[in-house]
Amino acid sequence: MSFLGTVPNKSVIIHPPGFYIIGFESFPNISIYIIFLAIVYVGTVLFNSLVIYVIAFNYCLHTPKFLAVVNLAVIDIVTNTCIIPSMIKIFLVKDSFIPYNLCFVQMFIYYAFVSLESYALAILAYDRLIAICFPLRQNSINTLRSMSCIVGLTWCFALVVTTFTTSIMTRLSFCNSVRVFSYFCDYAPVFRLACNDYSMHWFAASFLSVLLLVGPLTFICISYASILVVVFRMKSLDSQVKALATCFEHLILVAVFYIPLLTIFTVGFYLRAIDPDQRVLSLSLASCVPPCVNPVVYSLKTKEIKIRVLALVRRNKIGSRQTQQQESNPWRIKAQQ
Repeated sequence: MSFLGTVPNKSVIIHPPGFYIIGFESFPNISIYIIFLAIVYVGTVLFNSLVIYVIAFNYCLHTPKFLAVVNLAVIDIVTNTCIIPSMIKIFLVKDSFIPYNLCFVQMFIYYAFVSLESYALAILAYDRLIAICFPLRQNSINTLRSMSCIVGLTWCFALVVTTFTTSIMTRLSFCNSVRVFSYFCDYAPVFRLACNDYSMHWFAASFLSVLLLVGPLTFICISYASILVVVFRMKSLDSQVKALATCFEHLILVAVFYIPLLTIFTVGFYLRAIDPDQRVLSLSLASCVPPCVNPVVYSLKTKEIKIRVLALVRRNKIGSRQTQQQESNPWRIKAQQ
């Protein structure tokens, strides 16, 4: 391509028309994987939309806890919408090209919302911490206003940090290759294509990982250490079991989200001891599956949401039966009127 070549001057920055996403070119049975991702995406949108709908239209669920749940549901929908449709498009249309500006938009959205998901899990840990460690002061400490401020601050912080780390990518010059070996416009695979110095971007990627992943995970670990201290001080075994039972689903979400990502980033990014194909497959699964699993494991198993979802299903069944009866017996209805 005409824009590729040797950079004549270090001050010259070459921006290509776009990049080619080639992470899935060598995968066997890629069609099966794409079908799986399509099912995951549909499940993500349906389950999380159901959770948002149930909480939004039930005033008794307008509490700090369920505000945090809605926050997680919105983040999950945006995260998978950012990457899965583009992966399906690459497979169906056989067009892996993504324009230069759109590449960085996708990069920004993905990393911003993965960071927000990390903070959303920390917020849910905070909710459990207050509920178990300060039960008598829970309503005064963890108010709807304070939770709104916490959620708002995490959004501002994640968006500002991701804006900075993405904007510095425009300082890179791409004169050798525009083939990104990943499943989307991934940060590290893109900056490693640059033909000028990208040491600042490597540092930014490391800083982003620590600040937006390790930081919230550290807070979660400290929160659960405090929770365990309080639980083991309880005199009743029944009280201990009930307290820990309220944390079980959240711990599953933490494990599903953090363990794959931290393993892949540690082994792949720092040690570089993972096969590139395996990295792409593992990271795509680690990114796409949790947003679909979260509402099933956490939200739809929460007693308050489960009751209202079942009531909604029964209401719809009754409504559909009445509609069918009206369509099958129109004359009887008119006689009754």
